[in-house]
Amino acid sequence: MQATGNTIQEILENIPADRAEAFRKLHHTIVENLPEGFEAAISYGGLGYVVPHSLYAPGYHCKPIEPLPFAGIASQKNSINLYHMGIYSKPALLEWFVAEYPKHCAQKLDMGKSCIRFKKVNDIPFELIGELMTKMSVQEWIEIYENTLKK
Repeated sequence: MQATGNTIQEILENIPADRAEAFRKLHHTIVENLPEGFEAAISYGGLGYVVPHSLYAPGYHCKPIEPLPFAGIASQKNSINLYHMGIYSKPALLEWFVAEYPKHCAQKLDMGKSCIRFKKVNDIPFELIGELMTKMSVQEWIEIYENTLKK
């Protein structure tokens, strides 16, 4: 589901009322904890957290006009989803997150490769998501990304 809006503010204003507060809090938690260099942006029609072209000029190899994606959030039909490429690409980070999750949330972890689904807005572990965002620097993400491309 693509977000409605052409700016971050428009997207935040157009989230369904029953999840708007949690979605905005998730966005602000992410922004407050992003390491230096990452930026909030519109990415693929939704809210993304990216490495801007000023730090990584080639951009995303699939669509170089886009900055290098790192994370994103979306309001889907049945959940609020967090997409985090660091979890997908760094096994130690995934292991850490899976081990920490039960300490912060009573609900079972609902996760795909890089997608964490929150079906109940009251079960979003904001503190854990904030900590997750601090676990990878821009430089580390660029190195992982480039090493993956070389394979």
